[in-house]
Amino acid sequence: MQKRNSIDTTHIMRRAEELIGGASNRYKITVQVATRAKKRRRREHLEDFEDSGLKTVMQTIVEMADELTQPEIIGE
Repeated sequence: MQKRNSIDTTHIMRRAEELIGGASNRYKITVQVATRAKKRRRREHLEDFEDSGLKTVMQTIVEMADELTQPEIIGE
């Protein structure tokens, strides 16, 4: 039986709150997260990517929160 990596759910929840709090429309940001997660999952499936321990949606939330709070990481 494989042991799961421990996931800091408190950190994920804080990041999700930052993302939703910084968005002008909660519905729109939710759809954007779902769309990006779907694309990521499809890409990982095609590339036979190894599981990093975090669910695709959780990874997407963290990335999008980073983009919102740290705009300098996004290239022009």
